[in-house]
Amino acid sequence: MTGYASAQAELPAPTTEGPRLRLGLEIRSVNSRFLDLTFKMPEELRPHEAAVRELVMQQLKRGKVEIRAQIESTADATLPDPSPKLLQRLSSIEDAVHVWLPKASPLSVADVLRMSASQSTAPADIAPALLKLAKASIQQLNDARAREGARLADSLKERLAQLRKLATLAQPLVPQLAEQQKAKFLERWREAMALADGTALPEVAQDRALSEATAFAIRIDVAEELTRLVSHFDEMDALLKKGGNAEGVGKRLDFLIQELHREANTLGSKSATLEMTRISVDMKVLIEQLREQVQNLE
Repeated sequence: MTGYASAQAELPAPTTEGPRLRLGLEIRSVNSRFLDLTFKMPEELRPHEAAVRELVMQQLKRGKVEIRAQIESTADATLPDPSPKLLQRLSSIEDAVHVWLPKASPLSVADVLRMSASQSTAPADIAPALLKLAKASIQQLNDARAREGARLADSLKERLAQLRKLATLAQPLVPQLAEQQKAKFLERWREAMALADGTALPEVAQDRALSEATAFAIRIDVAEELTRLVSHFDEMDALLKKGGNAEGVGKRLDFLIQELHREANTLGSKSATLEMTRISVDMKVLIEQLREQVQNLE
C-alpha cells in the first residue's frame, strides 16, 4: 500500500567546535505484490543499512519501499565552508584529470560546495539514533497504511456484495433452463416419432432424445460453480473482518480472487442464455476490480 513517513533527531557535533548535526529518515511506499526495498543513504550511514533493512523486513511484507536517510548541519549558514585542505586536494585531483582528459570541464563553485557538504562526518554511535528513527518511521508508515487498508476493505466489501447479488440472480436460472430443456426434449421426441414413420422404434428415438437432454443438462449445470463462488465470498468476508489481525491477508485474498475468476469463467462457458452470459461478464469485471485493489493490501 502507499504511504509516507519521516522522522528527525538532532545529533551531537563530531567535533567540539563544529555545528550540531540533524539525522533525518524518510520512508516511502507504493503498491507492489512483493517487498522491494531501496536504500538511499550517505556513505557514513552505509554500514548500518543491514540493521535498518532487517527492521523493515520484520514489519513490512509487501510494497515497493524506499528508505532515504541524510545528515544535515544545524548551523545557521546554509552553505558549507570548504577547508583549505579540501580545496588543495580538489585542485590536485583536477590537475591530474586534465593531464589525461584535457577537454574535461573544470570544477565549478557548485561542485566544490557539494563535495564539501559530503565531507560531514557522522558520530561513531549513530546506530542507536538511526534505528530509533527507523522504528518511529515504520510505525508511522504502518498507521498510514492501516488507514488506507480500512478504506480499501470497505471498497472490497462493497464489490463482494455486488458479486453476491449476481450469484443470487444466477441461482434460479439453472432450474429454468432445465425446465426449458425438458420441454424441448418432449418436442424433439414428438418430431422424431413423426419423422420415423414407423421405421424406428419409439424406445430408440426416446433414448436418443433423452441422451441429448441429459448431456445438455450436465453441460449447463452451474450449481457447483455457484456454490464455490458463495464459499469464496464467505472466506473473503471473514478475512476482511479479521483485518490487521490476520497475517498475509493480501496474499490470501489474491489467491481467492484467482479462484473466483476461474469459477466465473466456467459460469460463462456453460452459459446457455444471454442473461447468464451477462452475469458472468459482470462478475469478471467486478473480480478484476477486486484483483487490482487486493494487490495493494498486505
